[in-house]
Amino acid sequence: MGAAAIAAAVLALLLRRADGLPQATPNPRSLHARPVPRVGGLAIWAGALPAFATVAFLAPMDALAWMPAWMVLLLVSLRDDVRGLAIAVRLAAHGACAIWFALWVVPTGGAGPAVFTVHVLVAALLVAWSLNLYNFMDGNDGLAAWMTIAGFAAYGVAAMDSTSMSLASVAVAFATLPFLLVNRPPARIFMGDVGAVPLGFLAGTFGVAGVLHGLWGVWFPVLVFLPFVADATLTLLRRAWRRERWWEGHRSHYYQRLHQLGAGHAGTLAVYAALILGTSVTAVLCARIAPEWGWRVLLAWCAVLALPFGAIDYHWARKSTGTP
Repeated sequence: MGAAAIAAAVLALLLRRADGLPQATPNPRSLHARPVPRVGGLAIWAGALPAFATVAFLAPMDALAWMPAWMVLLLVSLRDDVRGLAIAVRLAAHGACAIWFALWVVPTGGAGPAVFTVHVLVAALLVAWSLNLYNFMDGNDGLAAWMTIAGFAAYGVAAMDSTSMSLASVAVAFATLPFLLVNRPPARIFMGDVGAVPLGFLAGTFGVAGVLHGLWGVWFPVLVFLPFVADATLTLLRRAWRRERWWEGHRSHYYQRLHQLGAGHAGTLAVYAALILGTSVTAVLCARIAPEWGWRVLLAWCAVLALPFGAIDYHWARKSTGTP
């Protein structure tokens, strides 16, 4: 609860000075119609920081795997929110931080250099994709905040055998609660890259670390964050197939199309919040009660998500062709 109290106090200060904060201005690729301040993620990190400091004291070697990289991403993303950075600089920072984590967390064991290198690259790619997909999905009021609360709470419950990871995850979830209250439709403040990018990094690093430390199976973090993973991954593949400039801003994610089809911020949040709650709660129950069912449950949820995604594609195609 201390994380939530600190975050709420920092949010109050930010909102009192909202006119002087960096603004997210409307553009053809955004879903909002007025400028909104966009560094609310700072409140989340202020709330989580005491727990992070405790983790660094309790498990300094584990913290070294993610905390320095998290700090770098926070600073780089804040600079991007304030003045903007070239995409090459951002991607270089993302890649370097992902590789830093992978070099720390991937065990050497008896594996040769080639096998170790492959494992490092795979872990780094997963983390780099996680931090970017989280940023891609932060476009509808309340969406990324709700995913953060549900996702990191799921990590915290499932990682109870690891005090440090559970503490850090629960702190992030609690620190995001006050932010959700001011980010729900109509949003008074956005988390910005300073919130979304480091959150995506932690979602990826904690997920990978949990797998390597035996806390859960590979299926678990994928299932927890499945609505984000599925939406962002399918959208990227579709844009790459069409040879579009996938790294540029757009409005072709499923959640963006649902919004444009008439659901708006509130309707889109309601649909995705239900899906997020379903996948995260199911993942925790499965991890604690029947982990051997993990992959089958993940496949079942993929089938469930195919229904709303298919409906969105159908209605979007009809809208695009002008079919009544």
